[in-house]
Amino acid sequence: MTAKTHQEMLAKYAEAIVKVGLNIRAGQRLIITLGATRGVPNQFAPLVREIAKAAYAVGARYVDAIFADEEMLRLRVQNAPRDSFDAYPKWQIEAIKDMIENGDALLSIAGSNPDLLGGLDSDFVGKMQRVHLENWSPVSEKVTTNAINWCVVAAAGDAWAQKIFPDLPVEKAQEKLWQAIFETTRIDQPDPIAAWENHIVTLRKRALYLQSKQYTGLHYKGPGTDFTLGLPNGHLWISAQSMAQNGIAFTANMPTEEVFTLPDRNRADGVISPTFPLSYGGTLIEDFQVHFENGRITKVTAKKGEAALQKLVETDEGSHRLGEVALVPASSPIGKRGHLFYNTLFDENASCHIAIGRAYRFTLAGGTELNDEEFNAAGGNVSLNHVDFMIGSPQMDIDGITKDGKHEPVMRQGEWAFEA
Repeated sequence: MTAKTHQEMLAKYAEAIVKVGLNIRAGQRLIITLGATRGVPNQFAPLVREIAKAAYAVGARYVDAIFADEEMLRLRVQNAPRDSFDAYPKWQIEAIKDMIENGDALLSIAGSNPDLLGGLDSDFVGKMQRVHLENWSPVSEKVTTNAINWCVVAAAGDAWAQKIFPDLPVEKAQEKLWQAIFETTRIDQPDPIAAWENHIVTLRKRALYLQSKQYTGLHYKGPGTDFTLGLPNGHLWISAQSMAQNGIAFTANMPTEEVFTLPDRNRADGVISPTFPLSYGGTLIEDFQVHFENGRITKVTAKKGEAALQKLVETDEGSHRLGEVALVPASSPIGKRGHLFYNTLFDENASCHIAIGRAYRFTLAGGTELNDEEFNAAGGNVSLNHVDFMIGSPQMDIDGITKDGKHEPVMRQGEWAFEA
């Protein structure tokens, strides 16, 4: 088969995003966000234009994008008045809310510099991120309840590419990162759409098995990790595809290798030593530990980025607790690549992970109908944040805890311990 050009691969990627990720229906509008930490506009314009063409081809009524230059965020931290938080503009949020209320589709393209805000005033950065999360919460709430079909994908920003492949010139690094993106999203397959359909079926079988077990908790044991978390009554194991409230089945993340649900916010005990660095808000957090007692984070330490990690936990009460637990085999296509992406969209699909903060309402039976207080009372977690960090490895064993207290193998040495 003749090798395809980069532009042809972009077109195939865009088609998969539109047909599998978003599953856009005729008459829908699409808003594409490349937020303040999402990269320099001209790097992503070719992909955005291909997505627009693919969306119109399936009947989209209108497509637009909100571009931004991530360096503007760094300049703000370096130069803006320290009391400028009330200057936050809401026009973008209002535009996105209008699309959501109309039942339209939302796409976010990630590709930012993992070190964008490294070494800057952590106090100001923390406050700035909190103000952003507070203002963005109406959109986050709609996303966590699957109000519409939404998706997160990636594009190969130059700073991100050089972080992953520091020994290569920038153009070669970007080329290699694009190749990695195409491979991990199955765009290099002869028929990417069919490959995705088969992958979704496989993940669904894993989710159905775990759903049938209805474990009351999970126990993790690995180097530096001895940790137990509870699973609430009515928890739902979710895989690649979900159903939005607007009636459209969609795949929220491309790539995705996880099967996930929500933990009980009040039942998490022990210590976790994450196996991957965490890139959060432009700061890279490395070699860290998180301690839990009765569901609450009681202590965090890190050799690098500890202040940023502490600010994350202190965002609100919900960010002291967990909102997601996800299982991913260490031999996943991303795990087998053997390198970090410094981007949660990818790294979370190389490893089992958990998330600090907000739980997705759709991972609890009836959860989308509950208010915040009812959701918390049912074991869910409400927070401005939702930040995944990776804890799995080829040395990790995970047991499911049955209602009578017995332990059953779920993963052994980082791999599934059951046939689905």
